[in-house]
Formats: sequence, structure tokens, C-alpha cells
Amino acid sequence: MGMPARTSVLLTAHGTVEDLEELPAFLARIRGGRPASPELLAETRRRYELIGGSPLLRVTEEQAMLLERRLGVPVFVGMRLAEPTLDDALTRAEERRSEHVLLLPLAPFSVHVYGAAAEAARGRLLEQGKRPPALSVVPPWGLNSHFVRAHARSIRPHLVAGSRLVLTAHSLPLVALRGGDPYAEQVTASAAAIGKELEQPFELAFQSQGADGGEWLGPTLKGALESAKRDGIRRVVVAPFGFLSEHVETLYDLDVEARAIAGELGLEWTRVPALGHAEGLIEALADVATKATAGRS
Repeated sequence: MGMPARTSVLLTAHGTVEDLEELPAFLARIRGGRPASPELLAETRRRYELIGGSPLLRVTEEQAMLLERRLGVPVFVGMRLAEPTLDDALTRAEERRSEHVLLLPLAPFSVHVYGAAAEAARGRLLEQGKRPPALSVVPPWGLNSHFVRAHARSIRPHLVAGSRLVLTAHSLPLVALRGGDPYAEQVTASAAAIGKELEQPFELAFQSQGADGGEWLGPTLKGALESAKRDGIRRVVVAPFGFLSEHVETLYDLDVEARAIAGELGLEWTRVPALGHAEGLIEALADVATKATAGRS
């Protein structure tokens, strides 16, 4: 089944910076307009410098290219909190004479957040007198069978007898969950599906809690590593299924910070790479997009 004529896809993700001089503005956007403290800015810069910068934008552009090839329709990239913006992507879609844009967030458990951001971007363009295409948003897709199988296929080679599998996703402030955000339920269901596909027990942990304190969704990854130590486990296999591209949260939070904690606990450490442009992920994205537009052709 193909995509309807005059339809394009907009891949969106959190965003990153290509130039570290953009960090103050980027962090302020993440923090809802509140400037980052000098300490937070310095620590964030240190992390970016240590990992050699984030590949998030480059990988997202590669994912878009592969998906465009698979679907046969234009696929644009627009970030929620960075350049290129959602406004930019919708403008490019208008210039390509798209009549309908399907928003496909690379955050399958936070689709509603990205949908609201894209609708706001479209509203800004309308206020400027532009004529952006109609916009629709895919449903949450963390249980897509291709997505689940892609993760299982990526994780399976790393599992050996006696190791403990820890599946990780980004944490979220509890205030958001108390406000009705379905993130925790969707993450938990997706993790369960991956574990079932693997026929493998696992621990679910939430990583990369924010720097401002407050209550965040757990259990934490540090807690999961400490639990493995108490249980006599010698080797942990950490799979960041909540991240579809390498970014600071994987390259620093896991490969530097969490790995050091594992070492202090005497645990052998294996980290499963993010799916990136794996064939299974592109297949999942194509499946999600095709099903979401099936009724529009």
C-alpha cells in the first residue's frame, strides 16, 4: 500500500545543537524559557565536548533519507526545540506543494507532545499569512510489531547466560504524569513487548533525570545497577530502547556516567547501540506512516 498523492512526512525529534555557542538558547527552550544557570551551562558544554558533539541531527536526516526512499514521498526533518525547526519543515513542505503532512515523532511514547508543538508551528505560519499543508499526527507507536522486533533483533546478540537485561527510557517529571501524561504506561507496555519477543526477563529503568531536582519517574538506572549487584549478577546489558538515535543521553549518560557506576559496582557492562538507521526501524517508520494515511488516499 503506497502513500496518498501530495502527502509528505515530517520526522521530528527533540533536537540538539551543532554549535556549542547555541547551548544557552537551546537550554532555555528546554526549560520553558528559563535561562540555564552558569553551572548547568558549563556542565552541559563539558558533556557535549567530551562526546565530540551529538550526532542526533545527522542521524535523523539519514533516517529521513531512508524513509523517503522506502515510501516514495518527501520526508522532511523538523526539531521540536532546535534547528531546523518545525516551522522550517512545514514551510519546506508548502514549497514542495504538499497538501498534507503526516507528523511522525521519533519519540513513540510522546507523540502528543510533538503533535501539539507541530500544531503550534502551523498556527504561527497561518498568522504570518502563509498556507502550510494540512497536518495530521500518527498515533503512539511503541507497540508497532516492526519496532518491537527491531529492538529484539538488536538486543539478542548481546545476551549471554548470567547477564541481566536493563531496558532504559528517558525519565519524566512526576508532575507531568500526575497531569495525565500517558508516557509511563506506553513505555512499560513497549518494554514488556520487547521482553516477550526476546523471551527474556528484564528490568525497566528510567535515565537522564533533569538537573533541577524535583520528583522524577523511576526506578533509576543507578538503582537498577545496584539491584543487579545485590542479586549477584556479574554482567549487565543496557538497551536504551527509548532513544532511537545516539545523543548526549546515550553517549554521556550511559557510556560515561552509568558505565562508571557499573564499574564501581564491579559489574561487566555492555551497552546496546540505539537503532539509528537500522533496517528494522525504517521498516517500522514506514509501517506507521502507511497505516496512518491509509484512510486518506
